[in-house]
Amino acid sequence: MVGDDLKAELPDGEVVRFAHLDYAASAPCCRAAADAVAAVLPLSGSVHRGTGARSTASTAAYEQARARVAEFVGARPGDHVVFTRNTTDALNLLARALPEGTTTVVFAGEHHANLLPWPQQLRLPVTGDPVAAAEAALRSIDGPAVLTVTGASNVTGEVWPLRELAAVAHAHGARFVVDAAQLAPHAPIALDDLGADYIAFSGHKLYAPFGAGVLAGRGDWLDAAEPYLAGGGASAAVGDTAGEVVWTTGPARHEGGTPNLPGAVALGAACHALLHADRAALHDREQELLARLRAGLAAVPGVTEVSTFGPDSPRVGIVSLAVPGRDPGAIAAALDERYAIGVRAGQFCAHPLTRHLSGSAASATCDDVSTGLLRISFGLGTRDEDVDRLVTALGELTRP
Repeated sequence: MVGDDLKAELPDGEVVRFAHLDYAASAPCCRAAADAVAAVLPLSGSVHRGTGARSTASTAAYEQARARVAEFVGARPGDHVVFTRNTTDALNLLARALPEGTTTVVFAGEHHANLLPWPQQLRLPVTGDPVAAAEAALRSIDGPAVLTVTGASNVTGEVWPLRELAAVAHAHGARFVVDAAQLAPHAPIALDDLGADYIAFSGHKLYAPFGAGVLAGRGDWLDAAEPYLAGGGASAAVGDTAGEVVWTTGPARHEGGTPNLPGAVALGAACHALLHADRAALHDREQELLARLRAGLAAVPGVTEVSTFGPDSPRVGIVSLAVPGRDPGAIAAALDERYAIGVRAGQFCAHPLTRHLSGSAASATCDDVSTGLLRISFGLGTRDEDVDRLVTALGELTRP
């Protein structure tokens, strides 16, 4: 990871390695992404808009990045891979591309990126069996429908039963959408393996923090929809009168304007590196760290791990803690200032789920750190010593 040796000075003057345990918000940049951006910058030019050396080199790099992302998600014939700004942008794009009259079934426990964009939604409660709830909801819908769900919760890290939910959606003629922002950094996300019609994720959580995201999936709805951004690139031909325009098809239809070349290249490089890594070994290592963290936290008084499906449910490297009677924001600040440990406190842009798990009252903003939970999340650069330092620090901070 770039910046893996970042140092911080403690109040007593000791200089230590900063322990970044907030991967679920933004992951550090991986070396593959940084190197890919460094290589393309000297040739940076206008993508799809020129015949000069810079333009042709940039266009080739951009489309190579798309091909790498397509391989990463197991894109099928007829699928489109559209570059966006992030997961939120990708899901808003898809929400605007739904055929008229489509009902979206969504769970209240979603990140706001997958909760707020859908215009006609049937919202299901956080509690209960999600597969049974989705089946009942879809059975009640007369007309086109979409079932959309997180791959892994950004609050608890729990992995949702995607294959089962996909089967229910398809049995009722609905399409299945996966918000893979938290799942993609931790597990393979091939569309067919998940049973997904569409998948969305962000570069900044996938070790490529250069402002790019992806929507990948079936091309028919995307080609039939109005362009997400009207402008150059999205238009194939423009006439002399207002409204006289022929829109292009394919990914370009929704990538109006000059694209984010460094972002796409970085994301493509990160996808390529992960695709060719030993994902099974990375998974095993992550689960070792997770077990080490949870065992240590179990011995810390005054904190309780929260979950939606129970303590034994499969999860990625994310753990959130309830700290009754304490201000999680103050604890997070103390971890940074006194121990050089970065975590997250608050409601994590998943207000309904966080309120349900913490018992806190409604809050007006995503960034209210005085209520909610304390979240610890890790990834490829996390070390045993980071976990141990956190457990020790929390024990000291929560001591009666």
